[in-house]
Amino acid sequence: MSLDAREETAAIRTHFGAIFVSLELSRSHWLITSLSPGGREKMSRHSVPAGDVAGLLARFAELRGKAVARTGTSYPIIVIQEAGLDGFWIARVLRREGIESHVVDAASIAVSRRRRRAKTDKIDGEALVRALLAFKRGEPRVCSMVRAPTPEEEDRRRICRERQALTAERVRHVNPRRMRSIRPVIKGLLFSQGIGDYEPLRRDRRRKLASLRAGDGRALGPNLKAQIGREFDRLELLLEQIAAVEAARDGLLAPAVEAEAASAPTPSPARRSTPCSPKNSPCARTAASKWRSKWRSCLRSRRSPASTSPSNPRSTRTASWRSPDCSSSIAPRPST
Repeated sequence: MSLDAREETAAIRTHFGAIFVSLELSRSHWLITSLSPGGREKMSRHSVPAGDVAGLLARFAELRGKAVARTGTSYPIIVIQEAGLDGFWIARVLRREGIESHVVDAASIAVSRRRRRAKTDKIDGEALVRALLAFKRGEPRVCSMVRAPTPEEEDRRRICRERQALTAERVRHVNPRRMRSIRPVIKGLLFSQGIGDYEPLRRDRRRKLASLRAGDGRALGPNLKAQIGREFDRLELLLEQIAAVEAARDGLLAPAVEAEAASAPTPSPARRSTPCSPKNSPCARTAASKWRSKWRSCLRSRRSPASTSPSNPRSTRTASWRSPDCSSSIAPRPST
C-alpha cells in the first residue's frame, strides 16, 4: 500500500479544507482561536476589542492571507461561537460577509467527568475548534447547533418572553427574597443586540434609547423598544419608591442625630482623636465577636444540661462565668 493510499484511508483527517475559527466572547474582548491549513496543526490565538466587527473581519482576512502564502490556495472560513448573552447578531454579520457561521449550545459539548476541569478562554476556544472539526467531519451527537433566528422572528418572541418575565416578577414581589434588580434586564436585552455601553439609570435614558442602533447597524425592533419602555416604567416606579423610603428614613433619624450632636462634648483641638471609629472599627468588631461566642456557649449549655455535670472535665473551667439564666455574666451586646 502506498503512502497516498494510507493518507486517504486514515481515521483522522490531517488535511483541512477550510480555516476553522472559534470565538470566545466577553464584555471586554473577543478571543479568536484558529486552525489553518499548513500551520502544522497548531492553533493560533488573537484578541480584538469587544464589538469591533471591522477588526474581526480584518483578522479573518489576515488568516486567509497567511494560508494562501503557505499553501497557495484560498480557503473558506468556518466560525463557531457559543449561544449566550451576545445573541445572534454576530452570526448574522458574518453570514452577510459570506462566512459560514455556527452557534452551538455550550451544554451539548462533551467534557471530561473524571475530575474538575480548568475553565479559561484558551481552553474553551480550543474545545470549540475541536467540536467544530468533529461536526464538519459528520460525527454523530458531537454537539447541538442552534438555528439563528431572523431579526423578525427574534422580535416576535419578545411578547411571550415578556409575559413569562412579568409572571415571574409577580412571584418575586410576593417573596422579597427572590427579587432581583430590573437594571440587568434592560442591559441584557440591549447587549444581545450588540449594545454594551448603555446606562439605564441616566436621566435621558428614553431619548438615548430612540437613537440606539444594533451592532450590525439596523434599528431596534418595535417590540423590543416597547418592552424596554415598559421596563423603564417599572424602573422609574422603583426609583420613586426607593427615594420615598429613604426620605422617610432620614426623617426618622434626623431628631436622634440632632440630639446626639447637641449632647456630644466639643473635642479639644489639642486632644488626639481615638484611633477606633465607633462604627465598623476593629475594636467594635472584636467586642461583637466575643459577645457572639459567649452567647453561643450559653445557648449550648442551656440545651445540653450534661455539659455542666461534675463528670465533665470542662465544667470547672466554664462554671465560673455561667449562670442559670446566662444573664449575670454576659455584658450587653456592643453596638456596631
